[in-house]
Amino acid sequence: MTTTTLDGKVAFINGGSRGIGAATARRLAREGATVVIGYQASAIAAEALVAEIEARGGRATALKADASDAVALTRAIDGVAERHGRLDILVNSAGVLLLGPVDQFTLDDFDKTVAVNVRAVFVAAKAAARHMREGGRIINISSTNAGRMPFAGGAVYAMSKSALTGLAKGLARDLGPRGITVNNVNPGPIDTDMNPAHTDFAAALHGLMALPRHGHADEVAGFVAYLASAESAFVTGADLLIDGGFAA
Repeated sequence: MTTTTLDGKVAFINGGSRGIGAATARRLAREGATVVIGYQASAIAAEALVAEIEARGGRATALKADASDAVALTRAIDGVAERHGRLDILVNSAGVLLLGPVDQFTLDDFDKTVAVNVRAVFVAAKAAARHMREGGRIINISSTNAGRMPFAGGAVYAMSKSALTGLAKGLARDLGPRGITVNNVNPGPIDTDMNPAHTDFAAALHGLMALPRHGHADEVAGFVAYLASAESAFVTGADLLIDGGFAA
């Protein structure tokens, strides 16, 4: 471990077994945090990530936490705080991407999108805030689509991410007097299972960007690590783009 800017901190990453969440777990552990990786179905991936982090000298555990189940998610976060005696950092990385034109988009898919992308963020933030001290950090993985949806079929996804803008601003006001910050990281196209870099769809996205490539999950994780650190103490209620100029 080369840096310890988060030494002594405890972080819970909801949706931490794959993609941006997994990269964030690696980065925060490298910075010295004890990392709890929340997962819904990817137990094998979560345990493999724990083993990887521990092999590099970090501290990590995996914990099943269904983002769509408010009771289970709250119980998981309470358990992290009780087990470690504190909770300093919450990263809301769980998300779903369901696309389709409005005349074909089902109400079930609408409800699932809202449950995971919006409701779970509120539930987790509410649970985590009860345990956080001054210097606490709540970081939501949102999307550049919160402010720009340049193709058809993404209305509900964009709505779910734009809802986080208002939520983060409001929570920042609620929790600011306690020294807790709340921010959104808004990635553009990132090379993950959800949005791989080598598809026809990816090529179309690159044509909309100032930097015509997918980003890397590690690049987003570095942004999250900054927001988790003491250096970001004066940043709150913000939507912070890391999108290769997608929204430029």
